[in-house]
Amino acid sequence: MHLVDTTMFYAPEGGGVQRYLTAKHHWLRKHTSVRHTILAPGGVNSCADNGIITLKSSSLLLTNGYRFPLRLAPWRKRLMKLTPDLIEVGDSFGPAWAALDAGQKMGIPVAGFYHSDVIRLVGTRFGATVEKAAARYVRHLYKNFDLVIAPSCYVAEKLQAIGVESVIRQPLGVDAELFHPKRSDPQLRRKLGLREDTRLLIFAGRFAPEKNIPVLLSAFRRLGKRYHLLLVGGGMHLNVPSNVTVYGYQRSERELARLIASCDALVHAGRQETFGLVVLEAMASALPVIGVAEGGVAELVGKRSGILVSSVSGNAFAEGIETLYNYGPELLGRRAREKVEKSYSWNQVMRSLLALYQERLLFSWGANISNDAYAYR
Repeated sequence: MHLVDTTMFYAPEGGGVQRYLTAKHHWLRKHTSVRHTILAPGGVNSCADNGIITLKSSSLLLTNGYRFPLRLAPWRKRLMKLTPDLIEVGDSFGPAWAALDAGQKMGIPVAGFYHSDVIRLVGTRFGATVEKAAARYVRHLYKNFDLVIAPSCYVAEKLQAIGVESVIRQPLGVDAELFHPKRSDPQLRRKLGLREDTRLLIFAGRFAPEKNIPVLLSAFRRLGKRYHLLLVGGGMHLNVPSNVTVYGYQRSERELARLIASCDALVHAGRQETFGLVVLEAMASALPVIGVAEGGVAELVGKRSGILVSSVSGNAFAEGIETLYNYGPELLGRRAREKVEKSYSWNQVMRSLLALYQERLLFSWGANISNDAYAYR
């Protein structure tokens, strides 16, 4: 079986989609005989031996290296040359239409994974009228896929509400051995110039408007020097208070795992997360999470593994952080780790995804796929 993933959300400083595809690529190679190819935009045309192919595309300003293909014909042609048995699309833009066209011409199924809440993102930035137009666009696009996958119930319900039927929830996962409390570095506070009893929290991700970073900065201004925030990522210039340290984007997952595991908790003020992969990485590291009581983050955290605040404000987050320490971060962190081990390891998630492909796509299309492709090693 040859599975091709295609998306424009694959860049040197990419976010959750890139981490999902990278983990998927490594897992399939290690545990199955499925041939897996990633087709993504790049600065040049390339065809690496590791199964990651890039097509030269235009750079998008202020997007941490993301690129956008202006012409769909080369994308469609490359997909057809790969002769896949199944295509999964990880964005709502040009590559999606090229994949649908290629799938139709080759007579193979195409799945659409709705990773990013385009509708809400557009509405937040451009207003209600544009949001309605975005909803019509998303409905038109996703009704063409043979299978629509959502990473959370929150996203599945949103798609169903605009008329996209038969949406299947398939959560993402985490490398629970890499993101593990044993990665904790007891010297991190000293390296940051902090007292050993400083309450250290972390946020990791793009510094994009929808992440509401200013809310976290406001919260830490209120909390004072007993609390310290480590911001890991990039994307915009930030004027931070003295109890906030900014680290650049961490390309090494091992280094990111070390930083996360060395803190007491993760804070996340985003309201538009379709899933929240960094939340899962923190939970795997035995960190509780303070987040907003809506969207994908709320589904992951629940009441037993963190604190969910009702409003996106500095006051609400400051109170939520103080409440966390009153409850005890260690207990909530252990529960978070237990939840990940039970439901979100990549082994569980990838086996579930392959079963979904087989049952909902390949079987119904009558694809002649050998069972050997699913023989786990």
